[in-house]
Amino acid sequence: MSVLRWKSFEENEDRPDKPRRYGVTEMRGPHYTLLTQNVLQDIFESMGQFVDGLKFSGGSHSLMSKDFIKEVTNMAHQHDIYVSTGDWAEHLLRRGPSAFREYVEECKNLGFDTIELNVGSLEVPEETLLRFVHLIKSGGLKAKPQFAVKFNKSDIPIGGDRAFGAYIVPRPRSTEFVEDVDLLIRRAERCLEAGADMIMIDADDVCKYADSLRADIIAKVIGRLGVEKTMFEASNPRTSEWFIKQYGPKVNLYVDHSQVMDLECLRGHNLGKNHASVLGSSYFLF
Repeated sequence: MSVLRWKSFEENEDRPDKPRRYGVTEMRGPHYTLLTQNVLQDIFESMGQFVDGLKFSGGSHSLMSKDFIKEVTNMAHQHDIYVSTGDWAEHLLRRGPSAFREYVEECKNLGFDTIELNVGSLEVPEETLLRFVHLIKSGGLKAKPQFAVKFNKSDIPIGGDRAFGAYIVPRPRSTEFVEDVDLLIRRAERCLEAGADMIMIDADDVCKYADSLRADIIAKVIGRLGVEKTMFEASNPRTSEWFIKQYGPKVNLYVDHSQVMDLECLRGHNLGKNHASVLGSSYFLF
């Protein structure tokens, strides 16, 4: 009976060993799908070397028992994987100023390493946001503010073949609030100055049209904040591929657990390595 073993990567072949400062892969945890302890254990044991972080997205940790969360965080730490909260802190505002400090302490007791702050959902003044970052850091945890990049979708060129001279109905102007990218970057820079460890960028809409128009937004964010201090949410494999091709294997990405292996192959392939499949160079013991 043969035993399949993973390909072993040299230390300098792809990225440095964990904990990594760049080329970070953060994995989406329970939210869109219910990941049991057994499923997470299988993922960590099979792909743990490629996973840097696990995020309980969408405030899903608030619906789970504390015992379950502790078991998951302990399991992740055994594989050198940090654990982050998702959107939730905004629900504490109605409970008063002391609620956030209590939340930080509870997250620490549950084994979380990072607290994410959804800036758009919080809707607090900038000084209050910076105070939250200070509270997280003083509690011994890492702070990861999340910003959403939005733009007017009517700016996207209309694609597809059309007859010369044919009338094209213009797209109506979007009424959606469009935040100034420079303002977003300035607020993110202040968060980093206050001690934030990473800036999460939700740029799903931008990435959908990156090839046609708005790649300049991503370039401006990375150019000002640095590739090591930014993490981008990649909602699909095409988005991950675009980021790796544009910015190399050092870019930090947040992906679904089903995309972890494909993302690792993309990182290696971009370095000229033959990582079309990590099983391609595995070997058998008889």
